[in-house]
Order: sequence, then C-alpha cells, then structure tokens
Amino acid sequence: MLPVIFVSASLIGFALHLVLGKEPRTRSRIVQLLLLYLLVINIGLGSLLAWYGHTFMADEVARKIGWQPGSPFQFEVALADLSWGVCGVLCIWLRQGFWTATGIGSSVFLLGCAFGHIRQIIQEGNMAVYNAGPVLWIGDLGVPITILILLVMRSRLHKRAS
Repeated sequence: MLPVIFVSASLIGFALHLVLGKEPRTRSRIVQLLLLYLLVINIGLGSLLAWYGHTFMADEVARKIGWQPGSPFQFEVALADLSWGVCGVLCIWLRQGFWTATGIGSSVFLLGCAFGHIRQIIQEGNMAVYNAGPVLWIGDLGVPITILILLVMRSRLHKRAS
C-alpha cells in the first residue's frame, strides 16, 4: 500500500506544481518536475521510511517480506535505504548530475530488489505482501523504470535545446 501512497503523492505534487507554477508547461519542464517529485518523494521519503522499518520494526517488516526475523542483512538493507533516502531528499537542492546519479543508483538497487523478490516468488512461492504486492510491482519495478525513462528523456531534451 505504501508504494501506492508515495506514487499518488508524487503525482499530486507534480500536478499541483505544474498547474500552479508560473513557468511555461514545456515538455522539458514536465519531465523535470515529474522526475523531481519521483526522486524526492519515492526515492527520498520512501527510502527513509524503508530505512525506519528495516531498522526499528525489523521483525515485523521481515515477516511481511517473508523473511526470517533477525537476519543481519536486514540492517545492511536499511543502510542502503538510508543512503538512497538522503540522496533523494538532496535532489531538492542538488540538480543536474546529482539527479542522474541518484536516479541510476537507486534504480539499480530497486531493480535488484525486484529480481530478488521475483526469484523468491519462483523458487520459494513467497507471496508475502512486501514480496509480491505493490512493493514489487510499483516500488521496485514501476518507479525505477519510470525514473530511468525520464532521465533519458531529460537528457535528449537537453541535447536538443543545446
């Protein structure tokens, strides 16, 4: 459910910013704003919440993923989430190459998580809510693929403009 909330918040924030903003609604502006909201809300805030869950509610989160509680690797996942969360929030102030690095790095991490979840579904039949639900389809697949597409679009639009 949380990936649905974060994507919805990103889309609402993006739409409000686009409609209420004074800058022209060019293709470049639309791509920039959508990318910004996905990076800050989904990668930034979403990853910070994931860090919190893997750190302070580790046993509950492990069960919802279909993992055994108490794995030391869960804390390592929490630290990766914290790192991407900080990078996502910093996208508010740091632009250009920082967005690209944050988008690519977090997408590699999330797509890797998706691979692990899909492998768990196939090999173990793990259909736990945080393994086979919206976390997989929206958070670990949809958001990073969208971010990568937007980064490519932004790069192409920038090249055309220069």
